[in-house]
Amino acid sequence: MYRELVRLYPDAHCELDFEGPLQLLVATVLSAQTTDKRVNAVTPRLFERYPGAEDLAGADAGEVEQILRPTGFYRAKAANVIRLAQALCERHGGEVPADPEALVRLPGVGRKTANVVLGNAFGVPGITVDTHFGRLARRFGWTAQTDPVRAEHEVGALFERKDWTMLSHRVIWHGRRVCHARKPACGACGLARMCPAFGEGPTDPDAARALLRDGPRA
Repeated sequence: MYRELVRLYPDAHCELDFEGPLQLLVATVLSAQTTDKRVNAVTPRLFERYPGAEDLAGADAGEVEQILRPTGFYRAKAANVIRLAQALCERHGGEVPADPEALVRLPGVGRKTANVVLGNAFGVPGITVDTHFGRLARRFGWTAQTDPVRAEHEVGALFERKDWTMLSHRVIWHGRRVCHARKPACGACGLARMCPAFGEGPTDPDAARALLRDGPRA
């Protein structure tokens, strides 16, 4: 199944725009309950106004709220990223640590966010169990776990560690483009012949193709 995902998504990557660990960390925190597209629309203005952790740590909350308004929950998110920047300055000299334990101790940073930053900014392999990854891993029969940490460990045992980051990207890309939550495009899926959940969505090829979003067609 992973070989097929490699074929389908050879160029899979993190869909958050970023330059450096700080930008990726902030963007990942902002991506909660919104789309990467909306985050990418606001972060250029945010990082131009506040290029470093020190700048963001001393930011006016009202100004940050206005920049983040399109992402939803903007008041809470503004407070979160300011507190995050303050913690980086207080604990790490304004730099993002390349250590999972240090990352998860930062405000608003959980294991999923830490794995995104480690894998994409520091090259440290990690599995990102977001809603797409968890849903597909269960449909594929890779795990039955609904707890993200347990799912991460069970799926990680099936794959070489060096593949974890790209595995995450490719599964997430497939979840966004083909294997949707409510109506997966089963009849247009390159994994159909191997997937134990085949039939949860339309199996007719034409009906399934109509559900595809911005991605390769089988």
